[in-house]
Amino acid sequence: MIKDERLEQILEHVTRQRSVSLTELSTALNVSEDTIRRDIKILADKGQLKAVRGGAVAHSPIPHHYRAREKHDMAQKRIVAAKALQFIQDGQVIFLDGGTSIQALAEIIPPEMKITVVTHSFPVVSVLEDHPNAEVIFAGGRLSKLAFTTTGYETIQTFKNFRADLCLFSVCSIHPTMGLTTVEHEEAQVKRTMMEMAGQNIALSTIDKLNTAESYYISPMTDIDVIVTDVEPVDERLVAYRKLGIAVV
Repeated sequence: MIKDERLEQILEHVTRQRSVSLTELSTALNVSEDTIRRDIKILADKGQLKAVRGGAVAHSPIPHHYRAREKHDMAQKRIVAAKALQFIQDGQVIFLDGGTSIQALAEIIPPEMKITVVTHSFPVVSVLEDHPNAEVIFAGGRLSKLAFTTTGYETIQTFKNFRADLCLFSVCSIHPTMGLTTVEHEEAQVKRTMMEMAGQNIALSTIDKLNTAESYYISPMTDIDVIVTDVEPVDERLVAYRKLGIAVV
C-alpha cells in the first residue's frame, strides 16, 4: 500500500471509530507501528486529526464560528436542551456558557421560573433579556469574535464571585480518557472556572462530539456529573462514560 492510500485509510478509520490505537492501525494496514506513528504526525500537522499517546483521535465535527454553529444540528441540540431543562429549578443560581445548545436551553426556560443566571454569552443574554423572572448577570471581559462570548481576567473574576447550584455548558470535544477539550485557550480557562465554582456540572453534547479531542484542556471527566445527549442513555457509545460513574440522560 502506497503512502497516500495509507493516509486515506487512517483518516477513514479515525472518522468512523473516532479513536484508534497504533496497534489497531498497524494490524489493519499491515505496517509497523513506527510507520503508523509517522503517518499520524503528518495528518496531525495538516489538522486532519489529533495525535495522542498510543494513537489518534478525531477532531470535533462542529464548526468553530458561532454563526456557523447556529445552523449546525439544531434539531439535535433542541432535543438536548429539552432534556437539560429538567435540572433547572426555582431559586437556583446557574452558570450558562456560550454554546448554541445552551442558547437553545435559554430559549425554553419557562417565564414563571425564578432563577439567577450568570453568563458570558451575548446570545444567552439576548434571549433572557425579556424573561420576566430571570435575574441576569453578565460576566464582562474581552470579546471573543469567534464565540460571541467574553474571556479574560474580568470574566473569570465575575464567575469566582458566585457559588452556583449548576453549571450547564455546551461541549466542543469530550473523551473518556482525555476529558473536556476545546479549540480556544481562553475559553478553556473560563469554562474551567465556571465548573470549579458550581455544585453540579452538566455537559450538553450531541453524540457526534463524543470521543473527540482538541488542543486546549478544560477538565477531567471526574469533574462532570451529568452528560445530556440527543440519544437514548442506553446507547453503546455512552458505555465508557457510564462506567466512569457519570449520569447519562
